[in-house]
Amino acid sequence: MVGWLVVAGSRVVVSDVRGGRRSVVEANAVLRRAVGRGVRDLVVDFDVPTGRGCDSDVPGVGGGVGVGGVAVDSIDDMRVLFAGVPFGRVTVVLAADAVAAPLLLLYQLVAEERGVAGSRLAGGVGNDPLRGFVVRGVGVFPPGPSVRLAADVLCYCAAELPRWVSAGLSGCELAGVGASAAQEIAFTVADGLAYVRAAVAGGLDAGVAVSRLSFVFAAGVTVVEGAAKVLAARRVWARLVAREFGGRVGVLCGARFGTCSLGADGGWSVSRTVLRARSSVGLCAVERLAGEVAGAAFGLVEGVERAGGVWGAARGGFRGAGLARGGCRCGRGVGGGVGGGVVGQVECLAKVRAWRCAERVTGALRAVGVVAEGGGNVLFPMKDALAAGATVGEVCGVLRGVWGSGGVERGWF
Repeated sequence: MVGWLVVAGSRVVVSDVRGGRRSVVEANAVLRRAVGRGVRDLVVDFDVPTGRGCDSDVPGVGGGVGVGGVAVDSIDDMRVLFAGVPFGRVTVVLAADAVAAPLLLLYQLVAEERGVAGSRLAGGVGNDPLRGFVVRGVGVFPPGPSVRLAADVLCYCAAELPRWVSAGLSGCELAGVGASAAQEIAFTVADGLAYVRAAVAGGLDAGVAVSRLSFVFAAGVTVVEGAAKVLAARRVWARLVAREFGGRVGVLCGARFGTCSLGADGGWSVSRTVLRARSSVGLCAVERLAGEVAGAAFGLVEGVERAGGVWGAARGGFRGAGLARGGCRCGRGVGGGVGGGVVGQVECLAKVRAWRCAERVTGALRAVGVVAEGGGNVLFPMKDALAAGATVGEVCGVLRGVWGSGGVERGWF
């Protein structure tokens, strides 16, 4: 039995929960079996090299290929991953973060090849690259360009993928490394505010930008804790958005809020969380705890703002120090070694490089670099490059060449 199928309600999460290695073919089998059972909410996690913008054949990344999720190097892998999956009838969440842009575009390209327009695609993408600076102190790209790329995803989805939640932010990883409830909320909503600001600066309406965000937080030990955390997060977010953008957004600010259990992806909505809390110990306890957490979280966000904004605070060490005071211990990267799924993935990647038109790929990647140096939305030339056969690692390599690295080379593998 494939060991990376986790069912949470009606959601199926494709990840590597047992620590073994799985190929893109096996991941596709998981998805097709789930769809065959009537599941329509699918979540795909990606392996370590993919999530860090590296191809599976890069020296030194073999120990991470197929670990924690599926390796997707090119459009061929995305074709295999979603073969037999009805794009127009499922909701797909891509847990991508720093590499949200190329993976989302690969998904769209494969859907379009099968006759499904972007307007029919529903789902979301994990798109919180700043979280890497909080938890590990490093990222695929530096903080500033990371925010720009996340905002480009927001703007692109508003134009091309109207049913897509284009900035999924999760505080669960922060909770997993020791952040308090207030820290988890503060750092997560501060990230969201940075992405919205950048998207608005890029011409996107503030209300549209906010409506495309979702926030998920660790559920806590009790139902009351989970409900209080979600209510606190909503209050902090509403206050920040109202202060920043005034009447341009609604009272509830459009964003989605929910909780999940640590180690799982998918959980209660806010309404269900509050309802369960009311039926157990009463809403008063939830309100009281929510007020305490919201006050502490808002104070932390104010500290981030005084430190020069979210990426200024990341560069200055404010966030790492704040988490350290909360007892945080950052996780370590994946060790070396070569597993059974690595060789086949590398062989497939070699075939992609051999069969594609090198001249077309080179020209398309050059266009990505030109836009990255300028001020346009990098996703449009990136889509052309990926359609031509460029790999995720090659696209990210071009961006690193223009923007610099966020420290991915310092012990991430």
